[in-house]
Amino acid sequence: MTPITEVEGRKLALSNLGKVLYPETGFTKGEVLHYYATVADPLLAHLRDRPLSFLRYPDGPEGQVFFAKNVPPGTPEWVSTTEVPRSEGAARMVLIQDLASLMWAANLVTEFHTPQWRADTPHLADRLVFDLDPGAPATIVECCQVALWLRDRLAADGLQAYAKTSGSKGLHLLAALEPTSSSEVTSYAKSLAMEAEAELPSLVTHRMTRSLRPTKVFVDFSQNAARKTTATPYTLRARPAPTVSAPVTWPEITSCSHPTDLTFHAPDIAPRLRAHGDLLSPLFDTARSASLP
Repeated sequence: MTPITEVEGRKLALSNLGKVLYPETGFTKGEVLHYYATVADPLLAHLRDRPLSFLRYPDGPEGQVFFAKNVPPGTPEWVSTTEVPRSEGAARMVLIQDLASLMWAANLVTEFHTPQWRADTPHLADRLVFDLDPGAPATIVECCQVALWLRDRLAADGLQAYAKTSGSKGLHLLAALEPTSSSEVTSYAKSLAMEAEAELPSLVTHRMTRSLRPTKVFVDFSQNAARKTTATPYTLRARPAPTVSAPVTWPEITSCSHPTDLTFHAPDIAPRLRAHGDLLSPLFDTARSASLP
């Protein structure tokens, strides 16, 4: 029988708890759910009021992986949803507002992806993001070099950058903004990506063209577009091992000399939270939000 548990007064059927989802380490679905319960407080802060896109991998990363934005069939009536404008017409998406909803979504086995805007102000971004994606043989080590350049360049414009690993190969940089149209943020981010390429031509490309990306770091500015989403802080990723999109310090970025220096798995996160708290919590401080130059 599928075990039934109660979370904050909501009954949840949690299925296949012994199923191995991460074959490299034997990490099970039960361990996935335990991880999300452990990091619920900071993760919920980053999910709250942001429409959720699901990247589901119910049979692990080697099985079918599929992206879904609409409210999944069978969603409990107590899970919050919101109507989101799209070019093809309004759609209804999930909001993860509480622990019960988080555990329901985690039971679907999904990466959590969210936009840079909140449901009550669609297309008005309160965050800027850069996705630094290395083209082999470049690694996150080269991403760190680019991240330091972008950090200083953003600071020159009055924006304070914070960093997290993507949980895959690269880094994400974020900065808190006063609400600004996503199109303006995208234009600004593109201008900095082009500037980074001009300043660091052997290291950076701002273009997605595959033939240009080997040995370089692709500075992806496009995730600032209103229709785009980025892996939410603390989400597990659909990789062979249970890697996490984990906030990191600038000293860690400065000293990174090998990809393993900035590779974090689910069991690493609780100790990091005890040591540092949520390193991205300043993004919630409206006093730190800046306007674009």
